[in-house]
Amino acid sequence: MVFSRHLLAVLALGIVSQVVQIVFLRELLMVFHGNELSLGIILASWMLWVGGGSRMGAGLAKRYPATLAPVAVISTAIVALSVLSVFAVRVLRGLFAIDAGATFSVFDMALSCVVVMAPTGLLLGVQFVLLAQLWRESDGAEDTSGAEKTYIGEAAGNIAGGILFSFLLVHVFNSFQAVLATGALMVAAIAVLAPGTGLSRRRGFLLKPVLWGVLGVLGLLFVFLEPLDRWAYERQWQFFSPEYELVEIRQSRYGTISAAKREDQYSFFQSGNLVFSSAGPEVPSPAMEEQEAIEFAHFSMVQHPKPKRVLLIGGGMRGTAREIAAHPVEQVDYLELDPVLTDTARPYLHESTIKAIDGPRVTLIHTDGRLFLKQTDNTYDMILIDVPDPATAVLNRYYTEEFFREARSRLNPGGVFVTGVQSTADMRGEAIANRNTTIYHTLKRVFPEVLPAGQRFLFFFAGDEKGRVSVDPAVLTNRYNERNIDTEGFSPRQFDLLLEDSQLRRVNWIVRNHGRSADAHLGPPASPPMVPASVGAQDAAEGELPTVNERFFINSDFKPIGYYYTLRFWEALTRGKSGDGFKWILHVRPWWVMPPVAACLALTLLFRALPPLRRSRTDERLAVLLAIFTTGLSTMALQIALIFSFQSLYGFVYEMIGLITALFMGGLAAGTLASRKLVRKKSSTAALACVQFMIALFAVLVAVLLPYAGTLALPWVVLALVVSLTFFSGMLNGADFPLSAACCQSLDRNPEKATGTVYGVELFGACVGALAASVVIAPVLGIAAVCMMAAAANFTAFAALVMVGVGRNGYKGDLCNG
Repeated sequence: MVFSRHLLAVLALGIVSQVVQIVFLRELLMVFHGNELSLGIILASWMLWVGGGSRMGAGLAKRYPATLAPVAVISTAIVALSVLSVFAVRVLRGLFAIDAGATFSVFDMALSCVVVMAPTGLLLGVQFVLLAQLWRESDGAEDTSGAEKTYIGEAAGNIAGGILFSFLLVHVFNSFQAVLATGALMVAAIAVLAPGTGLSRRRGFLLKPVLWGVLGVLGLLFVFLEPLDRWAYERQWQFFSPEYELVEIRQSRYGTISAAKREDQYSFFQSGNLVFSSAGPEVPSPAMEEQEAIEFAHFSMVQHPKPKRVLLIGGGMRGTAREIAAHPVEQVDYLELDPVLTDTARPYLHESTIKAIDGPRVTLIHTDGRLFLKQTDNTYDMILIDVPDPATAVLNRYYTEEFFREARSRLNPGGVFVTGVQSTADMRGEAIANRNTTIYHTLKRVFPEVLPAGQRFLFFFAGDEKGRVSVDPAVLTNRYNERNIDTEGFSPRQFDLLLEDSQLRRVNWIVRNHGRSADAHLGPPASPPMVPASVGAQDAAEGELPTVNERFFINSDFKPIGYYYTLRFWEALTRGKSGDGFKWILHVRPWWVMPPVAACLALTLLFRALPPLRRSRTDERLAVLLAIFTTGLSTMALQIALIFSFQSLYGFVYEMIGLITALFMGGLAAGTLASRKLVRKKSSTAALACVQFMIALFAVLVAVLLPYAGTLALPWVVLALVVSLTFFSGMLNGADFPLSAACCQSLDRNPEKATGTVYGVELFGACVGALAASVVIAPVLGIAAVCMMAAAANFTAFAALVMVGVGRNGYKGDLCNG
């Protein structure tokens, strides 16, 4: 019975830890405009504090006897602080001197995450160690078995929390209600554990009614959390964009949907990113408010002489679908990912837009654009991409080489592909020139003809064969007039303005010539000649130019450099000269991993060379701590790689983050159980070395398999592959924990200190791995480089353990003879 009570408390700890982590992640992603670079910062901050709390808990466990009273107090504090922390996230922008619409710098992200997560993270880390101590003492054990059981139980709770959040809480409760409800579950579990656990029976029975009283108070507070949620969103919006009036907030599986009004225009945001703006229903004519959409539609549609079947991905509700339907087309398939977004937007759209979307020639399909292209047998005369700039990894998916190939495969012979991004006159600015040049070179890898045109908005017209697209105003005007289009807000004279010859020549010269030297990414493009050659002459001569620097000017699913350049552009645009905090990432080189590897091995050799009396097992302690650190670093880096890959292939990690984490924790629990059952001598450094070697080999395998996954046509096969890799990654991490804990106890002879050390050092390694993978390596060097960094880290730990173990009892020449 004691065992079941302890398990209940530990399960509740895992559920709370998982739900609070996911809520923080979702809330912070909205504050950071959905910027996936912040994923590593968020996860690193979380693990930093939980790891620090575990070290603190080890100190408390050593100083004070195991009692349930501190556990009960901490449980109550976790509930209160989690609710307050969610509110703190909502008003974060007000605590920084950030202009409305501006992005957070890397430093601002890191500082805010560290501050917001500190209270809850510390207490959860302390709670883990105290519950492990209570379980160990209730068993009468002197080893780390209590920590191992707690580790498995918490992992099982993490699984339950991830599933609970993904399939229930996110659909029923707001963020405040979710953290309070799960926190109350932990308080209830402690109340069940209360009688006779680390307390006298009198004190145990006194504690129990106090905890049930706390639960009653939490139940009363639950009623007030709905108005608190609305008020907190309104406060957040005042800091985010005070010129807009927030009219509606809705939760979606893909992000938080916000509808805001400014004069006669409504804007719709998803996770803090502007998706589109449209004229309101009260406006007599939408022409002024939807001018960008009108120009995009008509300038695109005249690129094909007789378009009959058109695929439109995004943008339909901002007026693009209505203007496409003004042309003599037979069928328009309009893809929009999120049905909650369309349901939210519909009451605020102009009636002409609703009439077009509901018309017989337009078919609205709620699905992911990339998934649709992989599965459909339809082919089109034109494919138009009207999505926001690639400011996030999920948007970058529509600007990669893999997507362009998928789109071309669905074009009819002579078909035309159109996309576009925000720009500046003459592409002034290093980041914008790099980003736009990257899109051009990436398109050119796929399409035989690519013509960029425009100023503040840069169109990219790509033809399935040479001579299909045109930037001749006379040709386009003639096509437009032949179709007898009657629409407000557009005149054939606009073709002459959009295709002004000198501007067109300069833009084409920049994107064709930039990005062809080894250091092109580090500076702005060279100045074009006073009078560049005509576009046709430039196109004919492009084959004679030097080859493109593919590492920095080809955008792909597994090396999203276009996403990185867009972040730099928007940061510089909104924060001025102080807004280029991402540029240093361009200087990162793969060989940078070698100095820390060499330093760790050299230090191990140095201690190994000392005489035995002076050595005092320092070399072994260093090798074990390195193994713990690299396990955390590698498994978290691999998890980041898998999350980024899932985002690139499926595009909705926001919804699935709980389930992905649950899969990882499921593997972790299975690995820990397997290690406890199968390894006889857990304190053997040989067994620990074997696990390090297996993690390193697994990281290399992931590096090979993930790019291959992008080529698979069946989505369920891709999903099965990612799920399997995620589970196995967690399994290797879990297998490492009992061995590390046993090795640490053999060195320090203190179960609680060993528990706190392993938990803390592993989480610190995970913190470093999350930061290095998501902020530094993935955007520029790519997902495969993240995996190779993980492999290098664990090979280093393996080598260090071999160095200190050769000739010692337990190896006997066989590294896996644990």
